[in-house]
Amino acid sequence: MVRQSSRRRPALAECARMIRTLAVNCALDTLMGTIAAFVAQGVSGFVARGWPAWALPVVGMGAIAVAGWPFRVFQQHWRFAGRSDFWRLGGACVLAGLLATGLLAGLGAGAGAPAFGMAYTMAAFMLMAGARAGYQGWRHYRGGRAMRSGARIILLGDGEGASRFLRLMPDRAGRVVGMVVEGPQRRPGRQLCGVPVLGQVGDLARILSRMEPAGDMLLVVVDPDFRGARLAAVLHAAQDTGTQVRCMADLSGLAGGVSAPLPPVSLTDLLNRPAVTQDGHGIAEMLRGRRVLITGAGGSIGGELARQIAAHAPAEMVLLDIGEFPLWQVDLHLGEQGSDVARHLVLADIRDAGRIDRVFARFRPELVFHAAALKHVPMVEDNPCEGLLTNVTGTRIVADAAARHGARAMVLISTDKAVNPASVMGASKRVAEMYCQALDMRARGGTEGAGMRCMSVRFGNVMGSTGSVIPLFRHQLERGGPLTVTDSRMQRYFMTVSEAVGLVLQASACGTGAEAGRLAPLLRGGGIFVLDMGTPVRILDLARQMIVLAGLRPGTDVEIRFTGLRPGEKLEEDLFYRQEVLQPTGCPGLRMATPRTVDLAQVANIMDALDVACRNGDGAQALELVRGLVPEFVHNPHGRVTPVPAGPLDVERNAS
Repeated sequence: MVRQSSRRRPALAECARMIRTLAVNCALDTLMGTIAAFVAQGVSGFVARGWPAWALPVVGMGAIAVAGWPFRVFQQHWRFAGRSDFWRLGGACVLAGLLATGLLAGLGAGAGAPAFGMAYTMAAFMLMAGARAGYQGWRHYRGGRAMRSGARIILLGDGEGASRFLRLMPDRAGRVVGMVVEGPQRRPGRQLCGVPVLGQVGDLARILSRMEPAGDMLLVVVDPDFRGARLAAVLHAAQDTGTQVRCMADLSGLAGGVSAPLPPVSLTDLLNRPAVTQDGHGIAEMLRGRRVLITGAGGSIGGELARQIAAHAPAEMVLLDIGEFPLWQVDLHLGEQGSDVARHLVLADIRDAGRIDRVFARFRPELVFHAAALKHVPMVEDNPCEGLLTNVTGTRIVADAAARHGARAMVLISTDKAVNPASVMGASKRVAEMYCQALDMRARGGTEGAGMRCMSVRFGNVMGSTGSVIPLFRHQLERGGPLTVTDSRMQRYFMTVSEAVGLVLQASACGTGAEAGRLAPLLRGGGIFVLDMGTPVRILDLARQMIVLAGLRPGTDVEIRFTGLRPGEKLEEDLFYRQEVLQPTGCPGLRMATPRTVDLAQVANIMDALDVACRNGDGAQALELVRGLVPEFVHNPHGRVTPVPAGPLDVERNAS
């Protein structure tokens, strides 16, 4: 109830503001209609025979009160009135004059009624339009004085966004000096919402350079759809003149007269990823009332999984991680969100088969999301046996325990580094995928279709995840630079963590719900869900954008230094193999790859030998065993630039 009432407050405040505006405008306009009747009577010399002196002013007041509603005159905001508003005002005055003339003539008030009506129309328009224009002039004068204590503002976007900004941020409205728009139909010299149009977005650099000093300018993006490459170009144009760029805040929660802060442009705004509509009903049906276990719950992906799953009312959540502090943090955040889902915090190592089996026996989860992994590429290169034990043996232990204790489904969080892997980490995740593929194919191929579903979801980098490049760049910026980029050609796929987890849940619902029937042929063939990551981003461009977002200049204020590829790295990552054709799933943002599969017995035998080699510390033998399962694994332990192999393919598809 508290949350619902807090959501109602902004709507009630907006309604109160609208009622107040209507009441004040109606009172002022009808008063001016009354004055216009006195003026018209004096100009036209009209005298209503037998009528009292107050009758004509009452007619004038009533006429404008009636005529103003169809033209929405009383809903106008005077300080933002533009050309279209004055046209509507003129129409209302003409209609009011006709109403007054008709009423007077119909009641036999005298032959001079048409002259009175014409004079009344002109007097009413001059009074009402003059009042609005005078108010705008006064606001402009007052705003000009206020600019000495605040930055001048240029709005970038459309008329709707500008109108909303001006209406809900009154303390900044007086500092708005113009708009920059898209579209040739809005030419310089025109006005939108009473704000002069300065030019097109393409002319922004020239517009800003003319408005000296540009250092006290603030460019506010009021169009929420103005993102991606267009926004990046605006940032660079503004950077050259020292102009700051801000976005219009979420104004839904504003109280009357209170302005929200203007947040800076975020990296998410520059990704230009369209919002993906999720099947909320399917996800809710999958999770509601279920017992859910999340491994790696203290990590970026695992923590976001916990937050999003908690919103769908599972019966209970088991949060498993090897680190106590990150696990405590996730539980704290869930508590702060007001989640009342029963939660169990479990400290466990996924490589400890006995401990994992006892956890599954105790909680008997129905859904398992396996996010625990070692993912730092250079670190796993230095510790290959540890990486293989965690990512391969640990995945097998979790999957076997889940199947043994009756789990309905398990979802493996995989990575684009598993495709044509050049690192031990990527190869280990591909082996984990293959084991989950084999388990799922056995379950779906059974005579009764029984058994645990075991799906893999593959995607690229998530923004802000632990150990990723964005937190590194932030740390380097805080220290004054330099920002380190391995290679100018390096590029990666990026997605926000909330979007990635939302699509993981969507894939899980597709693989276990009604969509599973339509996707059954692909899933029986070892299909792996692949998130639509959009277009890859050059890391060099990302570094430059982060410097610009910090209000600094790349190469001048902050140096960018190239360090060379690190062990296990590639210039580009792939989401699927070149010879594969991604299949549609019918779910927005999700596709399905059908990589090579291996029989369960074969992959299990090799994994047994791999586990022994790793526990004995024999890294060379372990990597040889990995190559037996993943022949496309072209190890790059020294960080050299190597070509991507054409295909996997020394092992035949569906080998047995």
